[in-house]
Amino acid sequence: MGGAMPTAMGAMTLGLVIPMIHILGSRLRPVVANPFGLFLLLIVAVPINLGESIASLSFAMFYNRIGWAALSTLLVIYLQPEKPRGRQEMLDAICAVALALLLLYTKATYGLVALAFLGFMLFDARQRRWVLWTLGLLVVSALLIEAIWQSSLAYLDDLALAGQVSGSRGIVDLWLAFLRHLTDYGLLAIFAGLVLWRSRSLRDLMFFGICAGPGLIIQSQNSQSWGIITVFTGAAVAVELLLRSCRLKDREESSILARGAPLLLIAFLLPASLHCFVTLGVHFIAATARIGEPFGLPRFGELRLTNLWMPGDCSFMSDYLMSIREGARLLSELSVKPKNVSVLDFANPFSAGLDLPPSHGDYAWLHWGRNVDDAHHLAPEQLLGDVDVLMVPKAGVNGIPLRNLYGAYIREAFDPIRHTDQWTLYKRREPNMLSSVGQSVD
Repeated sequence: MGGAMPTAMGAMTLGLVIPMIHILGSRLRPVVANPFGLFLLLIVAVPINLGESIASLSFAMFYNRIGWAALSTLLVIYLQPEKPRGRQEMLDAICAVALALLLLYTKATYGLVALAFLGFMLFDARQRRWVLWTLGLLVVSALLIEAIWQSSLAYLDDLALAGQVSGSRGIVDLWLAFLRHLTDYGLLAIFAGLVLWRSRSLRDLMFFGICAGPGLIIQSQNSQSWGIITVFTGAAVAVELLLRSCRLKDREESSILARGAPLLLIAFLLPASLHCFVTLGVHFIAATARIGEPFGLPRFGELRLTNLWMPGDCSFMSDYLMSIREGARLLSELSVKPKNVSVLDFANPFSAGLDLPPSHGDYAWLHWGRNVDDAHHLAPEQLLGDVDVLMVPKAGVNGIPLRNLYGAYIREAFDPIRHTDQWTLYKRREPNMLSSVGQSVD
């Protein structure tokens, strides 16, 4: 279990190499494709939330890194291949379907931009046929996913609930995100301006707008301080367009552009690439040396909380880890192994960590203000109806608002059996469910 995220992200990184090789290789020159492809792969592989320091090692927000890399790869397909390969359109459609499905079922904001981009590509008569195949295959794939896993409609229900709770970002959030990326946007404007000066193309202008605008909206929705990766995609496509235009322009000017544009792109990609590369090295050393504190759960034996040289107060993380250890100890002291344990907080580490059956009908996580609030939440009978032992943190991440929301049901359906500085343990009141666990409050 401790190797689940590293293994999965390693497999995802290798999986993304396949469409990257086809799309970048067929549309970008090696001097552009190689640094840009490496840049995207480093973003997927590095265990860090974009915009944070190299010491903030975490697989959290992994879906954002997948989304940025997959969407950026898909956007490059805007370019028409100069030398189409055998079965070019079929391979384009297969890669586009794979990337679009990955984006749609990983995080909807990326998926919606991917669908809008494919709609935009329908107006390119030279590439329209494979786009139509892509859209048709997407519909068929979504129907198959629903027929086999019954997950498409459930996914839409979850998205609708999250939209009702968290909604969209306001103009202030977008403006602040734009200011944080002002330098990146300035460099994209230089690349795009050089292209548009030569091409006078409305389609090129619209493409750069897709890279700039929706990317800003996505980033403002993410819990990351930096990283509109589609801006870098626009720069890479602009360099390719500039190199293609060199053949039709003055030889001296073309020579300068041919040498300078790829170098400027590499300089644009280099800071983030080095940051990710160094972070990967720190992660490798920390994992190999087993640096950090263990979680104290049997199936999470390989997990560590690392606190290298992170600035600021890290007491919250340490306190949360101590609460997990104490919760595991309390559960181990019960005279009867619980059948189903739930935690009234952000997430439940004990079911997976102690190899217990998960609850049915509730959420994998409860993020106050994102997928649950006072007005939008599961009924207590659905959230806690399958639970025989309930753990309620004294503080936790979302403990206080969730206690206020579900406190009345807990008092009616559960009896407290243990109190500590960090937890209150409850057992279900019905005598046929774990009636031998605890008889009094300690």
